Parts: sequence; structure tokens; C-alpha cells
Amino acid sequence: MRTYVYDFSEGDRTQKDLLGGKGANLAEMTRLGLPVPPGFTITTEACREYLATGSEPATLAGEVNEALARLEAVAGRSIGEAEDPLLVSVRSGAKFSMPGMMDTVLNVGLNDQSVMGLAAVSTNPRFAWDSYRRLIQMFGKTVMDVDGDLFSDALDEAVEAAGVSGDVELDETSLCELVERFKRIVVEESGDEFPQDPRRQIEMTVRAVFSSWNTERATLYRRRERISDDLGTAVNVCTMVFGNLGGTSGSGVCFTRDPATGTPGAYGDYLSNAQGEDVVAGIRNTLSLDEFRQLDSDSYDELLSNMDLLESHYRDLCDIEFTVERGKLWMLQTRVGKRTASAAFRIAVQLVDEGVITIDEALGRVDGAQLAQLMFPQFDLHTPRTTYTHGMAASPGAAVGRVVFDSATAVQWAERGDKVVLLRKETNPDDLGGMVASEGILTSRGGKTSHAAVVARGLGKTCVCGAAEMHVDAEGRSATANGVTIHEGDVLSINGSTGEVYTGELPVVSSPVFCYLEEGLEVALAHADADDDIETRELILAVDRVLARADEARRLGVRANADKAPDAERARALGAEGVGLCRTEHMFLGDRRVLVERVILANEPHEREEALKDLLPLQRSDFIDLLSEMDGLPCTIRLLDPPLHEFLPDHADLRVRVAVAEATGETDHEAEKLLAAVERLHEANPMLGLRGVRLGLVVPGLFSLQVRAIAEACAQRIQAGGDAQAEIMVPLVGSVVELQLIRDEAEVLIAEIAADTGVPLEIPIGTMIELPRAALTAGRIAETADFFSFGTNDLTQTTWGFSRDDVEAAFFNDYLEKGIFDVSPFETIDVDGVGELVRMASKRGRETHPGLHLGVCGEHGGDPESIHFFDEVGLDYVSCSPFRVPIARLEAGRSSILNR
Repeated sequence: MRTYVYDFSEGDRTQKDLLGGKGANLAEMTRLGLPVPPGFTITTEACREYLATGSEPATLAGEVNEALARLEAVAGRSIGEAEDPLLVSVRSGAKFSMPGMMDTVLNVGLNDQSVMGLAAVSTNPRFAWDSYRRLIQMFGKTVMDVDGDLFSDALDEAVEAAGVSGDVELDETSLCELVERFKRIVVEESGDEFPQDPRRQIEMTVRAVFSSWNTERATLYRRRERISDDLGTAVNVCTMVFGNLGGTSGSGVCFTRDPATGTPGAYGDYLSNAQGEDVVAGIRNTLSLDEFRQLDSDSYDELLSNMDLLESHYRDLCDIEFTVERGKLWMLQTRVGKRTASAAFRIAVQLVDEGVITIDEALGRVDGAQLAQLMFPQFDLHTPRTTYTHGMAASPGAAVGRVVFDSATAVQWAERGDKVVLLRKETNPDDLGGMVASEGILTSRGGKTSHAAVVARGLGKTCVCGAAEMHVDAEGRSATANGVTIHEGDVLSINGSTGEVYTGELPVVSSPVFCYLEEGLEVALAHADADDDIETRELILAVDRVLARADEARRLGVRANADKAPDAERARALGAEGVGLCRTEHMFLGDRRVLVERVILANEPHEREEALKDLLPLQRSDFIDLLSEMDGLPCTIRLLDPPLHEFLPDHADLRVRVAVAEATGETDHEAEKLLAAVERLHEANPMLGLRGVRLGLVVPGLFSLQVRAIAEACAQRIQAGGDAQAEIMVPLVGSVVELQLIRDEAEVLIAEIAADTGVPLEIPIGTMIELPRAALTAGRIAETADFFSFGTNDLTQTTWGFSRDDVEAAFFNDYLEKGIFDVSPFETIDVDGVGELVRMASKRGRETHPGLHLGVCGEHGGDPESIHFFDEVGLDYVSCSPFRVPIARLEAGRSSILNR
């Protein structure tokens, strides 16, 4: 028979699939002998059955009762006992950390009778009534679906009526009255009384935690973090320990290193006379751990010892929640902590230097998305600026946007194209949508472990928390700090690395990491030293070491998509090992467009030949410049591949010209001639029309011109002492005959130019695989091709039957919400469909042509997850935009290490 309930003493950290991350880590801390309050975990299997059927497993209630009996025996107290009640917390705990996304209820078991017993046994009536009002508030919002603002507003009114500065100063009488008001709110809003039966409270709370797996905020978080919807959450029922028992009690959250910067040392927040939810919620500004040491040095010393043990045991930064109850330290949770991108690189290398992990493990602990964050621009702090306020640097970066005061407005404004900054007193889980939509988050309350800080770091969003001098009037849509009032729509600039907030838009400059990647280690370190910035220096050195190891470890080559010489120059500086895609149609934009138009619309051979003659020197010059920048490295040049309409005059403009001429009694012969030609060549679906290899076969001389320009450019570079390594790529091939026809013509031209110049020319000729038919017939195409390059953008369009320009705006959001996609197939390779075609074509191509070189040049070439797939399939290289080259290098190295 399946077991659905496990005591904390029965599991360990390897059982996250079953016990969830929180339950597995509580079991691990119990196994290590740390002071963990007794409790038990209800498994993810129970949650999945509940979500699938709408009811708990038949045996669950009995197992929970047995576990509660064991808990009562250990505690020497009983659930619901009037004189000395046993109280529990009920917390969610999924396999993967989802901070603040699901539900927790504390003080479960209190009712109108047991609150009296708790007051007596604690000798602190105020504490008992405070605990009871917290239970009703959390239970009402979480379990009975009462608007949480109603409780918050009632609490604020009670504070104001009592003439005190905060809820911690409310006396017993005020709290008793507040409990009664909270109970009335529950009845008025839900139609039901707050349940007085403690076991009924537990039963309802467990169901609510199960259900919280499918809340909008949890679903949105999973979608963003690519967490499966099928996992479900475990539920942890833990004996309550109280941080709100007076001055010798409190709660805190700490990290074994700074999660924002990676600086070694204990970092965290502590609130005296508070429960843990107060710390995370950010409703009061916290104390630092140094200030906690001054309050309770014994508990502080024990906490630091436990932190050292946990970091040593987990071999990583640990995030820890703890409570002190009348001088006794209790460990409530640990997990490997979320961190910013800069902290991830610094901590990984620190642990290598400390002998805790290997450099290969360090490579596995950072990723391309984090490197991309480090490449983003930062504020130019050398320009004049006006400081608005200052808070805690909770998540680094530079964010500029128009201020909004609620999540819904953030989403609405972002959807219309505005960059926004979400400004709140504090955030809560319901703000996730607005946080995702915002450039940055600014709060007046909370610290580095508040909801805003933790979620922002996970999302890679800039965040400043705890700007205490800022008064936020959410209802009035304004905020005031240092005598300056800003209103909704005003622009702020937020520096998440320093905690500074500036009025207006501050200019940005390249990041130190991007400077290192583009200009080299020596230049980047010189800039850091000039600013006396030790943290930046350490970050640059960490990125350099990890990236160097990635380059050593990777099998997969990394090239760049570069259409012009400046693109190639930047790509090479960023570590590209050649050009994987030069889109020659981009060379004909602007003034040159008319030359291609003349070639396509020519009625007579001599007209076409004259246009081609004018194009030849321009193309040759382009290729010489490109090959010069990539001297000694392969340069794959794709022959012309635009949809035909891109090089034709606009149909509507021509019709207007003809109509205007007719209306004035004149005749515009040129417009009429062009209109007739455009209408003759008009296509209903240009993306599947006369383009690519078809254009080269139908328009005489067009591809020959490009082949000649490439061959002549190679010959000139070689004569000048260069090492030109051009490759010719034929686009949109669906039949081997198409490729063979182009190849035959190209080989004759290349041989002719080699003979004329006296320069031996070996120019490989290959094709893009971007049509399903090409993938299916890859074995035959490989007989004629020297290489394949997978054009995964078009391959995705033609496999799915999507027109990318139309479908992404039309219905992709619906597909994501309905779970048809986990992520857009244009962002990450569709492994089961498009990926299977890539796998098949690679296999069939190499069966025919064992030395066939394979690459990919679609946008997927720079996507971290897709890179791992391409490495596993056995491609030789990926090609991506220059900016993504360092990301591809890192991920290719990670793939080699992780997939050994």
C-alpha cells in the first residue's frame, strides 16, 4: 500500500520528488541533528491525486491522524487541548523552489477556547491573541478566499485607533477586538464561520495548499521558470515555535553568503517579536544579523555554526529560515539559495578556490541566462543625476521606467509598450504578473529576504527594497521621499547594484562583463581598478575562469550570424570561431535595393546583365571586407534568400501613382509598367513562393553573380596574403536536383576564376536544411552537399505550419496558457517535432556522407536549452547573433560537462 505521510525523521534531501524541496530538506536537517521542530510531510503523490480527482487519497486522513498522534506524543500536548494546545504550521513545499507562490498558514489549532490556554501557559495573553488574529487572517485569505486587503485595512485601522506606530505595539484588548472583527469579516465575505475544530482547520488548510499549486501566480511562475505543471506540491505540517513571544523571541531569514553579490559572510534579516511571515512579507523593516548578535549572542553563535554546517553539507550557498523562541534557536527551513547572476559566478569560483567543488562543478552551477544578465548595460554614474531615495540593493541591474503603483497597471502599460517600474510598499505573491511585466521593482519596506527581493532575483529583475524614507500613497498614486513627490507615469531610474534611485532617465553604459568579453581581461580589470571596485574585479575574473573552462570542455564550435564586416569584427572579439550565416540579402538594403529590383524585373537579357554588372563590384567588396575580418576562419555565405516581394516596389504605392496620373489626365508609363510586373509576380504566400534556390534557378545570372563575387573576393584575399575560408550555402533546397543544378554552375565559375587568377580555390558548397522534405531526403541531398546548416527558424515554420509573423501575436499566449507549448518553439527547439527532423537529417546525411559537416544557424543556435540538444545530436557547431556568442560558448561547455 502506498504511503502518503512521512515523519521528518524518515526522509532525506534526495527525496525531493516525493517530499518536495522543503520536506526533503527538513528531513535532512533532522538527520544532521539540527534543532528542527517535529513534524511530518504529506507527499506530492497525495497532491497529484487530489488535483486529478478532486478528493484526497482514501487512506490519507488516517495517515494524517496517526502522524498527529505521534506528534502529540513527542510534544506531550494535544491538538485542540484547551489548557496547553499543540499548534502547527501547514506549509507548501514543491520539488523546485517557488518562493511566495503557494500558501502557508501558521498557528493552526487555535480557537476561542485554546487561545485562553495559550495565554495562560505562555503567561503572555498579548502573544496568544496576536497568534490567533494571525491564524484567522492567513486562514481567511488562504483557505476561505477572503480578500486579504480587508484584514490588512482592519489591522491598520486598529493601529491608528490605538495611537501606536505598528501592530507590535497593539495591546491585548486591541488584539481581542481585532480577532472579533476578523471573524466578522470571514462570515461576511465567505458566508461561513471561522472553523473552531482544530482538525477541521488542518484538513481545510491541507486542501488549500494542494489547490494553491494551480493559482494564477503559481502557474505564471512555473511557466516562466519552465517547471512542469504535473509535479504538485508536498505539504509540511510542523510543530509551531513562536518568534512573537516578546523581546527574547524573533524570526529571521539568512544566507551563508550574500545572494546579491556573492560576497562571503553571513547575510540576513531578523525581526524581534515576530513570526517568519513578517520577515518575508516585508511589512516591517528588519534588523541585520549583526544587530541580531547584539540582541542574542548565544542564538547568533549557534545559528552561524549551523550555517557553516549546512553550507559544508550542501556544498553551496544556503538559504535558511529560523525562529528564536525565548532564547531557543529552531531551524525551520533550508535550501540551496537563489542568487543573482553576479553572485552565481563569484560563489561558484569561490567554492572552487576553497576546495569545496571542482571547476567543472562550477561550470554546471552557472548558465547562459545568467551570463546574458551580466552583459546588460548599467547606469553611467559619471553623468549628473538627482537622487530620489536609497534602499537595499536587492537585485542588481539598471532599470528605467514610468512609475506604476499596482500590478494590473504594470501589466496594462507594459502591454502597450511602456517600460514601467513597479513601486509598492511591499509586494506579495499576487504581484507576480506586475513584477514580470516591469523593468524593476522598488519598495519602501522589506529587506534582502523579502518577497520582492527573492522573487526579483529569481526573475532576473532589478530591485531596490526597504527605501524607508519613501512614503507610498498607493491610493493617491504617488510617493514622497526627501520632500520630492513623484506621481504615476513619472520616470525613475533604479540601480539594483547600489540601492540608489534617481529621478528621470539616467543614461546607461556597457557592463564590466561585456567590456571584458569585447575588449579583453586586461582592459576590463583596468577599468575596475580605476574605480576601486573589488567586487567587479572578482566578478570579471570569475567569468573569465568559468568561460575558459567552458571553451576547454566543449566539443561544439560556436560561430556567429554576421552580415557585414562590423558584425564579424564584434563577433570575433566575443569569441566566434567563424561566420555560420552571412545573409547576403541584408547587403542589398537601402540604395542597393533598386539594383536587385532591376535584375528581377528585367524584360530583356541585356537589362539584367547590366544590373548584374553594377552589382558585382559591390558584392565583391562586401565579401572582401567580411573575409578580412574572419581571416583564417570559416565564413558561410548564404546566397540570396528573401521572399520576392521584399525586392519589388510596393504594390499599393504603384496603384496610387497610376490612379493619381489617371485622375489628372496624365499617364505614368513607368508606374504602369512596374505595376504590371509586380502584379504578374504577386504571390499570395511569399514565404513559400519564389525565394531561395527557386529564385536562383528562375532568375538567370543572380546566383552566378554572387558565386563569382565570393570566388573573386577569396582570390584577392589569398593574393594579398590572407586566409579566406568562404563556404557557399544554397537556401531553401527541397530536392537534391535543385542543389545539383546550382552546384554544377558554381563549380564551373569557381574553376574559371581560379584559372584566371592563378589562385587555387577550394570553396565548399552546402545547403540549408529548412524544409521537412529536405530533412526527409537528407541522405540523397548529402550526396551533393559538403555541409548542412539547419535553418531552424524556417524549419519550425514549415513543420508546424506557422507563419511566425502572424501566429506569435495571434494565439501563442493562448497556446502557452493551455499547455500546448511550454515555451515558444521559435525560442527553444521543439525536440519532439523539429528536433526529430534535425536528428533524422543528421543521421541520414552522415550515413551517405560520413564527413558531412553539420551546423545550425537559426535563432535556436543561441538558446541555452537548444544548444544542449544540438550537442547531443552531434552537430559540429552552432551559429547565433554576435551578442549571444559568449552565451553559446558557455552552454556548449556546460553541455559537454553535464552530459558526460
